[in-house]
Parts: sequence; C-alpha cells; structure tokens
Amino acid sequence: RSAIGVTRGDTPIPCFLDPADLDPATPKIRVLLVGGLDGKIDSVRGILEGMSGFLKNAAARGTFALSCVPCALPDAQRRSEVTDQTFPPIGTAYNQPGSDVAHYLWRWIGMHAPDLVIVVSEESASAKSLIEALAKSSPSEMGTIPAVSMAPDAIAGDSLARALAPYRDLKASPARQELQRRVARSPVEVATGLGKVYGHKLDPVMYIPALAIIGRMRLGELTEDPQPLKDAEALGEPYRAGTKDSMGKNANGSTLSGHLVFAELAHRTGDAGWTALATKAADYGFDESGNPKESMPFHSEMSDSLFMGCAPLAEAAALTGEKKYVEQCLRHLRFMQQRCLRPDGIYRHSPLDEAAWGRGNGFPALGMALSLSALPEKSKAFAAFLEGYRSHLAALRKYQDPTGAWHQVI
Repeated sequence: RSAIGVTRGDTPIPCFLDPADLDPATPKIRVLLVGGLDGKIDSVRGILEGMSGFLKNAAARGTFALSCVPCALPDAQRRSEVTDQTFPPIGTAYNQPGSDVAHYLWRWIGMHAPDLVIVVSEESASAKSLIEALAKSSPSEMGTIPAVSMAPDAIAGDSLARALAPYRDLKASPARQELQRRVARSPVEVATGLGKVYGHKLDPVMYIPALAIIGRMRLGELTEDPQPLKDAEALGEPYRAGTKDSMGKNANGSTLSGHLVFAELAHRTGDAGWTALATKAADYGFDESGNPKESMPFHSEMSDSLFMGCAPLAEAAALTGEKKYVEQCLRHLRFMQQRCLRPDGIYRHSPLDEAAWGRGNGFPALGMALSLSALPEKSKAFAAFLEGYRSHLAALRKYQDPTGAWHQVI
C-alpha cells in the first residue's frame, strides 16, 4: 500500500501495488485500475472487491500484474463534492484548485507506465477525459497507454478475472516500452544524456549549475573526454580572474555551495587560483580575526544548510590541509543537528516546522556524503559525519515508497 499524492484537503490518494508490477521487465501484463473519479462509492467498492477476487485466482495472477488507485478523489467521498478532472491536467501543477488530483494521477500513471488502464466508473466526464487523453497524450512524457472503461459490477468479486481475459495477449504499451528503454540504459548513458542539457552555465555561482558542471567533469573522466574540464575552466575563468565576483551581491547558502565547482577544479588542475575561490566560501565561517563563528552563515536554521555549509568546509580542508576547516565543518554539523534533527532520526524543515521535507532530507544526506569524501578519515569530524550519515539513512529507509521513490514530505 502506498499513496500517489495528497489532495488540497491533506487526504492521501491511496494505491495498492502488486510487487510484480514494480518490475518493468515482468512478463506479466501490467494493469492499473482507477476508481472514484465519478465521486461514487460504488466504483471504489467494485475495485476493492474485484482485487480481492483476483488475488484468489491463480491463473489470472499468473498472467496479469494488477495494481489500483481505488479512490482517486478521496475528498469527494467525504464531502459529497465532485469536481470534474480534465486530462491532460491544466494549470500549474499541484497549485490549481480543482485540478490537483488530476496532476498527481496523470503524472503517476506516466511514471508507472502500465500496459492497460481500466477506469472503473459509471458515466462521468472525468473518466471519459482520462481515457481519451491516455490514447492521445503521453503522461510524464513516457508514451500513450490503452485505456478502457468498465462498470463497477463488471469487475466486482470473481468478475474481474473474466473481464481481463480478452487482454491476455496485450502487448507492452508505448509507455512501458519507453520505461523499459530507460531502465536498460547504463549509468554513463544516463549521465551523457543529462550532460547535453546541464552543466553549461555558471552565472551566477549557485549549487545547481555548479553540481551539474562537476557531474560533467566526472563523466569526462570516466569517458576519457577532456572537453568537460575545458568547459568548466572557461566557465569559471571570469571568477578566477576577478572580473566577476563569485559571491555576488546577494550571497546565500546556495552561493557558498556553488563554490564546490572551484574545489573540483582545484583538485583536477592544482591551480592555486581555484583553491583561493574554494576557500573564499569556506572562510565565511570565520570572523575578521580568523576565529570560528558559531556556524556557517546563511543557514536560516533550515536543514539544507547541512549541505550548503559543511561540504565547502570539508573541501577547503582537503585542499589546504588546515585543521580549522575540519573543526568548523564539525561545528556546523552539530549546529544544524541541534536545530533540525528530529528524535526519529530524520530532519525537520526548520525549528519553525516539524515537517520532514523530502529535499530537506536529501540535502543532509548529500552534504554528509560529500563531506565524508573530503574529510581526513582519522579525524573526529569524519567519525561524527559517518555516524550521522549511517543513522540518517537507516531512519529514512523505512519511509521509502514501495516504488523506490520518495515523497515531498517524508
């Protein structure tokens, strides 16, 4: 059991997943049932009863991998208010009143990429819209998916296995074929595709373009292609030469961590100019007299600062061998843990909000991983980061979605 999203009323949109259905390479025909789009309880009950009967039918289970979103509009069941959903969904994703469910359902169906979608519904505009859209459009840019409508009584109990019988020779949908193609790619193929789009800009210096450039450099190392390193040096040259200020006028945590690209260049070239830029960011952790501050600045007490503050300090330590950077890296880790690490081992967004933000947990995980790659292995800081990293991932693991994905709120 999982959920595909959350309504504007904070109600989870449930789904039930066949373990075999999670494998894109399964020889079974992958079928998804969708109910509740008509706002009526009959379609929900029909799916749940049909699933129950299906699970008792060994022959059907040998042919089909069956999953379901039994109640796509859970708030409609509670409030008896039905808002017709349009597919493909319109408006800004997740922020358009009345179409939030459509966005969740449409994108999730695309990522799930079944061979057949069965919309269980009495006559409804939402069901018709979804069926027609799946035949013409590509949810999540995956490919089209055959879709049909069935009445609740046509699948209830033992009827579902009989209703599926005409589809026992169904071929993989275009969406599933695309999913299989993507899964079959090697890591280098994935990185090469990403490298064609990302890692070609560095203005201003921020962590998102910086990490993409680092990724291209590392890919170039794997593929023995010198061009990404040359491109990175060209992008960074205005900052090394001083014609552009790497910290800019509105420096923040993203600016600090953006300097990781200069640390990468320093390691690869040995050029002192790149080292000076890398330590420029790390030195924000010290006052004018060189004394360590309570923490790195720009943290706003938010968990992402564990990445944005610690990683630049660890890299400065690796480049210079200076102990002060190691000690300040550990100090900032403790500072952020005191404010954001919850008793259950995952990170709250900030002391102002107990919610365990998804990216707000990815940031600490990434920050600790990068710091461990740079800190001296025999240092007190390394031991603290290793303990923090392992305990954090162990705490996160039990919240991972059955599909392997993570939710926006853990």
